[in-house]
Amino acid sequence: MAKIREMPAHLADLIAAGEVVERPSSVVKELVENSIDAGADTVTVEIQSGGMALIRVSDNGCGMSPEDAETAFLRHATSKLYDERGLEAIGTLGFRGEALAAISSVSRVELLTKERDADTGTRIMLEAGKVVEKEPAGAPDGTTMIIRDLFFNTPARRKYMKSDKAEGTNVSTVVTRLALSRPDVSIRFIKDGKEELHTPGDGRIDSVVYSTLGREFAKSLLKAERGDDRLRVSGYISSPAGSRGNRAWQFFFINGRFVKSKLMQAALEQGYKNSLFTGRFPVCVLDIDMPLTAVDVNVHPTKTEVRFENEREVFDAVYWAVRSALDNEDKPAELKISPATISKIENGYREAPKSAPAPAYEALKSSPAPEKTFKSADFYRAAAQNTYKTSYSAPQTAFRTSFPGLGEAKKPLEVHDSAFDSLQESFAMPAEKPIIAPDAPIREPKREYQWRYIGETMNTYLIVEKGESLYLIDKHAAHERVLFDRLKEKAVKPDSQMLITPLICPVGAENAEIIIESAALLAEFGFEVEEFGEDSVALRQVPADVDIDEPERFMEEIADKLRKGGRREIETLRDDLRHTVACKAAIKAGKPSEPESVYELIDRVMRGEVRYCPHGRPVAMELTKYQLDKNFRRV
Repeated sequence: MAKIREMPAHLADLIAAGEVVERPSSVVKELVENSIDAGADTVTVEIQSGGMALIRVSDNGCGMSPEDAETAFLRHATSKLYDERGLEAIGTLGFRGEALAAISSVSRVELLTKERDADTGTRIMLEAGKVVEKEPAGAPDGTTMIIRDLFFNTPARRKYMKSDKAEGTNVSTVVTRLALSRPDVSIRFIKDGKEELHTPGDGRIDSVVYSTLGREFAKSLLKAERGDDRLRVSGYISSPAGSRGNRAWQFFFINGRFVKSKLMQAALEQGYKNSLFTGRFPVCVLDIDMPLTAVDVNVHPTKTEVRFENEREVFDAVYWAVRSALDNEDKPAELKISPATISKIENGYREAPKSAPAPAYEALKSSPAPEKTFKSADFYRAAAQNTYKTSYSAPQTAFRTSFPGLGEAKKPLEVHDSAFDSLQESFAMPAEKPIIAPDAPIREPKREYQWRYIGETMNTYLIVEKGESLYLIDKHAAHERVLFDRLKEKAVKPDSQMLITPLICPVGAENAEIIIESAALLAEFGFEVEEFGEDSVALRQVPADVDIDEPERFMEEIADKLRKGGRREIETLRDDLRHTVACKAAIKAGKPSEPESVYELIDRVMRGEVRYCPHGRPVAMELTKYQLDKNFRRV
């Protein structure tokens, strides 16, 4: 049996670092939280190569003395807790004293700090947790922390990092959460020399929502507020029409701290019950102000999980805040952002933030000044309209087929200037015009079948007679199965349709990253996607059979499938994508169909080739003559 021995201090530090420092975004979170705890009202975050090469966080907070600057890197060194009673009411974002020790143990760190009343500041260099240099230095008030070569001494951790773009997107998500949590702090985010985000720090949550999530999104939100002096919920939720395909746009905060709470998530979605389609999720930015003693944030090293003293109280507060906002949906939230603030958000901040610390190292001194351009979702939408503007405009559904999937797909549509007038006339027909008149006689096909098509009810179920049985066939479910099986055949490659005008889908930075990384896989199903800004993708080509009436929602659904399938077998992920494509391409329930167009589908069902949809639901129901006679009391 192996002897028990004390673990070397360096190895213990590396293990502890793994609990706190998962990736560059974890470092940014810890450093910005320290800046906010230090009383800063201006914080600048800069990263290079996704944060693996460089992370720089500067603030105008209280700064540190020379003695505290070195002590801060010791394990469990903190200025925020003095005894066990402090754990009962934690009001700071950080308190464990693990962050700086963990970060310094897996990187090269440079610290430049100065207290407000001090004549000079302090500069400290650390490598793998050890101080290698310490000296007095000139510095602005506050603290600048520079992290280089993250995980340089732990190759096993470094190789599991994603691409620089993916890691940069994760950092952007963390900065967005921090900005939403503290409207009173101006947060600036620079990625690879370009300014990606800059919040005004005016204390207004609507200003931050406008800055981080975009103008159109902010204008569609509903104000949610509920509670009393003990517990109060405030913030914004989306209208049902503004829902998303996943929960990535749900932001919950407790006393200004971003948290992941299944309790609050359940309360939010319960408030939308009977208001959302299946698979759609509400968007929210909700903050709960409650007594510090009523919540325990000391649950996990990342401090994003919490426990509540009274869960029912929290659930009810969120639920009724949501219900109240939805009941007043006809009164959308009034954004009272000043024109000057809007101008800054839209056009970029031309003036540097007050007390912005200067670069503290030669590499940044010699680098060009960052481009101060705020690129919001609205920026890219405007760019899309200019970039893809043509001399004519055709509907985005020009690639649709009358009955997708059961015949040969149409060839890609070619448009020439000379033929445009006739093409435009063909698009002028009403989109919802019935394919056949309701009272038109059913024309029997030339081919003879062993069954008889009677008609369609509710524009959803096909009625078929065979022998002494009557069948009701769910046309959408049956057609979805046919298309899924076709996609499953390896010899069948879906025909694609190039769009006349590319569709710009603002799906969010995380979804856009997932979609672009999976472009080769999506190409197997007939999609051609390109990157378009930080939070959007351009959809240039789609399967010829697919009818995309809401491209943004469709691409969000695709991204959600890709996200959930990241750790599964590739063939299982392909099946998920086949389900999505088949569902979109199948005949839609609620719309009339030409009788001739459904005969082949009916025959497949009646021959037993199609029994269940890809999700396992039956596609047909049989009513025998005996059952009918029994119900009519003939037997």
